[in-house]
Amino acid sequence: MNDKNKTTPKKELVPRQPMPEQPAEERQKNFKEVPYGYSPETAMIEARRCIQCKKPRCVAGCPVGIDIPGFIKAIEDGDFPESIRILKESNALPAVCGRVCPQEDQCEILCVLSVKQEPVAIGRLERFAADWEREHGEVKLPKVAPPTGRKVAVVGAGPAGLTVAGDLIVKGHEVTIFEALHKPGGVLVYGIPEFRLPNEIVEFEISNLEKLGVKMVNNVVVGKTFTIKELMEEEGFDSVFLGVGAGLPWFMGIPGENLNGVYSANEYLTRSNLMGGFDFPRHDTPLKKGKRAAIIGGGNVAMDAARTAKRLGAESIVVYRRSRNEMPARIEEIHHAEEEGIEFHFLTAPVRILGNDEGSVVGMECLKMELGEPDDSGRRRPVPVKGSEYVLNVDVVIVSVGTGSNPLLTKSTPGLELNKWDYIVVDEKTGATSIPGVYAGGDIVRGAATVILAMGDGRMASGAMHRYLMGEPEEEPEES
Repeated sequence: MNDKNKTTPKKELVPRQPMPEQPAEERQKNFKEVPYGYSPETAMIEARRCIQCKKPRCVAGCPVGIDIPGFIKAIEDGDFPESIRILKESNALPAVCGRVCPQEDQCEILCVLSVKQEPVAIGRLERFAADWEREHGEVKLPKVAPPTGRKVAVVGAGPAGLTVAGDLIVKGHEVTIFEALHKPGGVLVYGIPEFRLPNEIVEFEISNLEKLGVKMVNNVVVGKTFTIKELMEEEGFDSVFLGVGAGLPWFMGIPGENLNGVYSANEYLTRSNLMGGFDFPRHDTPLKKGKRAAIIGGGNVAMDAARTAKRLGAESIVVYRRSRNEMPARIEEIHHAEEEGIEFHFLTAPVRILGNDEGSVVGMECLKMELGEPDDSGRRRPVPVKGSEYVLNVDVVIVSVGTGSNPLLTKSTPGLELNKWDYIVVDEKTGATSIPGVYAGGDIVRGAATVILAMGDGRMASGAMHRYLMGEPEEEPEES
């Protein structure tokens, strides 16, 4: 056969493999994880869909720079240990990211397959590799460099802080994480329900950090128990990373927000996820379950609160002032909520919350909206429709309209530069704050964002912190 007639074999076009999951009628009554995950056979089929681009755009879309084609090729070859090894070169929490990161807006949206069909299920494959490692007990920890004699304090055991700790411990630095709550994990344990991210997954990832030598100190509020200055001058820490998140809930400023039965989504989810409020009085923390719950907002946190309320026995009603198309929540989360029977009132804004003589919620007055011109966010601005008021009969109201920075730490740290929203100002290339040796990342810098963006901040800051600790100069940016 003539060489010029030979053709390179092409991979068969296989549809994206669906993720098996609990039926909606079952899962709305329990807190077990909704998706079951891929089997090895299904994972290998999905991995074969990757065409191994020479210039993979998906990697550029990953905030921590995972070698996506590399770990997927290892799955295709059935070499699952190699796959997780590649993942862990860049990501300390692959089982977490495979579950909760918005791959559809980051790596998967850049997949070249999406031009003609659905992109490779990168997140599902990441979850598979991490779950396979945990379930088979074949956990290989990275080698730790010889001790440098340097001490690092990480404030906050959320995704940014855990990433910094994992990066710096293997470089030989002594790392201690200070967490304000009684359990490490940050938003991963207090903010995300079990049906999306089981606590045992987070505990497993954290236990690996502890095996590497990271010290975990809970129930310590930096800014009150210690100040940053005391950590560095009296406790002997050479550098500090601030990853305290943005956990101060916002409310709407409408009448009735002080009534019994009104929660911020942060409080509601923390009581349920971290303190067992769903099982009161067997657990100490009470949580009003209610018969009909209104959840105000359209983000992932609102979906988590609505689906939690449903599992606690309430009729859940999401009230959102824009249309479905403008909702910032992941498409998957909206879809799951709809499957579970969550009711949606779009183009609706609360006006006031109504109470009875005992000070408890009995309803919420709402106003219909219509979409006008785009606002600063690029989304069309909701405009009230005159005379469209109506009352929604509810006995629980959960407010999920955003969060801000908690001032406890920042206000107790003289010299720490803040912006007009009271978030910490940092160098965009290093995460360095205005105080020498102090770095920051995640929501306390960005405002409420995603887990993987917080981890990306942690990865950037850890590199700069290592250079600072070792007395090395900052890397010069490459010339274009």
